[in-house]
Amino acid sequence: MTYPLFVLVNLPKYSNLSGPLTYSHDKILPAGALVRVPLGKREVLGIVWHQTSGLNQVKSSEKSIPTDSTESTTPPYSALNIKPITSEINGIDPLNKQWLDLIDFAATYYQRSLGEMAIQALAPQLRDLDSTQIARRLKKNIRKTDSKSAAASDAISNSEHKSSLELNLTKEQEQTLTEIEAFPGPFLLWGSTGSGKTEIYLRYVASVLKTEINSQILVMVPEINLTPQLEDRFKRRFASLLKNNAGQEIVSMHSGMTAAQRLQAWLATHSGQARIILGTRMSIFASIPNLKLIIVDEEHDPSYKQQEGARYSARDLAVYRGKQLGIKVILGSATPSLESWHHAQKDPQGVGTARYQLLKMPSRIGHASMPKVHLIDLNQQPRGTVFSAQLLEAITLRVQRDEQVLVLLNRRGYAPVLHCQDCGWKSECMHCSAYRVFHKIDRTLRCHHCGIVERVPQFCPQCGNADIAPLGKGTEQMEELLGSLLSGVRQSSGEHLNILRIDADSTRLKGELNHQLAKVHSGEVNILIGTQMIAKGHDFRKITLVAALYPDTALFSSDFRAPERLFSLLLQAAGRAGRDATLANASTSEMWIQTQYPGHPLFQALIEYDYQSFAKQQLIERAQAHLPPFSFQALIRAEAKTQEEAQLFLNTAKESSVHILKGIRGKYSGSKASWLQFEPALFPAIAMTVQRVANIERAQMLIECDSRLMLQEFLRHWQVELQNLQGQFKGVTRWAIDVDPLAI
Repeated sequence: MTYPLFVLVNLPKYSNLSGPLTYSHDKILPAGALVRVPLGKREVLGIVWHQTSGLNQVKSSEKSIPTDSTESTTPPYSALNIKPITSEINGIDPLNKQWLDLIDFAATYYQRSLGEMAIQALAPQLRDLDSTQIARRLKKNIRKTDSKSAAASDAISNSEHKSSLELNLTKEQEQTLTEIEAFPGPFLLWGSTGSGKTEIYLRYVASVLKTEINSQILVMVPEINLTPQLEDRFKRRFASLLKNNAGQEIVSMHSGMTAAQRLQAWLATHSGQARIILGTRMSIFASIPNLKLIIVDEEHDPSYKQQEGARYSARDLAVYRGKQLGIKVILGSATPSLESWHHAQKDPQGVGTARYQLLKMPSRIGHASMPKVHLIDLNQQPRGTVFSAQLLEAITLRVQRDEQVLVLLNRRGYAPVLHCQDCGWKSECMHCSAYRVFHKIDRTLRCHHCGIVERVPQFCPQCGNADIAPLGKGTEQMEELLGSLLSGVRQSSGEHLNILRIDADSTRLKGELNHQLAKVHSGEVNILIGTQMIAKGHDFRKITLVAALYPDTALFSSDFRAPERLFSLLLQAAGRAGRDATLANASTSEMWIQTQYPGHPLFQALIEYDYQSFAKQQLIERAQAHLPPFSFQALIRAEAKTQEEAQLFLNTAKESSVHILKGIRGKYSGSKASWLQFEPALFPAIAMTVQRVANIERAQMLIECDSRLMLQEFLRHWQVELQNLQGQFKGVTRWAIDVDPLAI
């Protein structure tokens, strides 16, 4: 006797086989069980799906199953041309219903296939290894766990460093914890940088661990570089509370881990052994059977939105998962996203209930003050000024007193472009519509889009001129320039200054970022130069001055979210200064901003650290322009061999949407609300900002709608048209829908 199994496999939405496929097996397996199944000439990982769909609603792995009720002579399943599964994966419990429901919602909302969303949420080794190899890994992990448990030392419970002990709470922190305990949430914790938000997380995590048996907690951070320090802090705080399985009770989940490490963390989480899970956006899909609390730190960060493949928002899914499970969700930030801030406000009349409960912690720990903001008007400086005389003097004073300085320039490399003044040649990438960045350290030109690397030419490729020069400035150039300008400055001990650069290039090697951050924390570094990766989340205790260079480009960007991101970046960077109130000069910490537009309202709001006024003004502008969060958007992107074909595909899809809109309009014609108020608006196709990457042309089309439900219904019907159209455009290699896009 054989039975049909509906199995999810990793197939994209634009595939004709994007739903559950039908396989056979000699017994019924529960939904969520992991199996290996044949797919064409390959053998792939599959997940047994809910078995509630009719057979006429799924696709067979070989061919459709006859489902017409008139066919009374349908042979038993064993006689149909249905492929059997290759094997079960034993030793791993089935994924539970809540996890499957999360995948179902995410796939539906973000317009992706179930299999793509589900399989990619699992550890890579589960996808890549066969059943025998996975069985060996399971045995290996059991042996590792047993040995760690046996070797767990009493030292971790009795010789904790004083820094791991609970700190005295401020009145604001006590009030915040009281409100979290009393209300269901979700919560938006708006706290100044250095106000002690992490201590709130630690206290409430401890409370949940003690009161909820076998509870598990998910703590999310936006970037990989923030996980080591957070993991260290959690381990020191909870070492005595969670000492039964040393090394497994707190795990990290991020793409910087090896495949073996990610599998081990996933298994510990799925089995319930891991009590605290620290992770980046990918961790929102972790199988956590006893999840009781979700914390999203720096919730405003764009890194929570996946920009490739399944374009989901981990922050928004965290809120959904909390509602799904009936657990509390805490979103924390000093500069909340305008969407979250809007959700935490009542209507203008002050009635009704906000979607999020707002918690406020405006004061820094220990009465430390935010740094004083100085604006340098570059229009009043000599032409070509990089570091003004005032800023150099301020930096010199700080480093002579053995304090630390942070210089923020959100542009890596030595210079964005190499150019020839004679003929106008620039270092354009031959594969992308972008420039190759000049890296002086290894004398290379690198495209940060397709990754191509070439040696710097000795002569201009067009005219032969030997005088080709860098145009613009990056972190490498700032490091070199500061070293030259401050060559005569010494520390109080008489030693030369130590200048360190931290960006994606200097931290490429494994473990290099942690090594460099350790040097900053130890006080070995006098001046830290870097990109946005050092401007948020780090607790640098000795920094008393922050300098921001060239921030003006975001002021007039075509992206309506650019001012929000710039304000957030600058305020977060300012928050790195003066965090330790015990330092002699912490109260006089400073932030210097060099700009050509010192009178811009954004900088004026930053001087006062008035996030509320900035957010209010931005939301007024967005409401007037009918932009999110007052409307809902989706982008459809197409990739093709030519830009013309990519745009033609999108514009043809726009024309095909007319009958879909007509059908939906008829469906809601009898409703009280006017359909015209909610009808989606489709804009013409245009090239993307970087329209060619790796010789692939890219185009996009924007869809806007006043109703999220209407937009979802339209996209659901439109998907079918898009799949049918792709067959008519052979040059179109890929298309995808991005719901709630962050970059247009």
